[in-house]
Amino acid sequence: MQRCSWAEGDPLMLVYHDREWGVPVHDDRLLFEFLVLEGAQAGLSWMTILRKRDAYRKAFKSFDAARVARFDDATLTRLMGSPTIVRNRRKLESTVRNARVIQAIAGELGSFDSYVWSFVGGRPRRNAWKTMSEIPAETPESRALSKDLIARGANFVGPTICYAFMQATGLVNDHLVTCFRYRQLSARTRA
Repeated sequence: MQRCSWAEGDPLMLVYHDREWGVPVHDDRLLFEFLVLEGAQAGLSWMTILRKRDAYRKAFKSFDAARVARFDDATLTRLMGSPTIVRNRRKLESTVRNARVIQAIAGELGSFDSYVWSFVGGRPRRNAWKTMSEIPAETPESRALSKDLIARGANFVGPTICYAFMQATGLVNDHLVTCFRYRQLSARTRA
């Protein structure tokens, strides 16, 4: 069975690739989780974040944006002492700020889901990459999402982070065409 080369080498990464990466997500809580984790990953490896994912779920109340939006400085100070997550004050503050932005978006548009999917016309973009080197770090859609999120007050949502978020949550199918998941996910999204 052929996979994207980045998934090889670690069982946790393999499971993530095979079951989760690129699967279209329409759940606000899971979308918030991926936005936080992609921001936390900035400057680090995805493997580092993947290993800390359960700790992040516990620290951030299963990514309930309404609860996270109410975190205060004392909560952030407590989280800074936790060795189970990335202890970067700016990233932790960004999680609270972004939770508030997501709450505002959901209040305005009905859901964060409808907001993010509007940047790809409501359907996953299916790319046809043959090599890893073809996959861009950002796209016009990720730049537009980044720009709009930043205008709404979010941070740690640059165009590269937004594109990684879009890949992870299935807004785009960036599995290589030789990967078994490319065909599976493409079949699921055909009109």
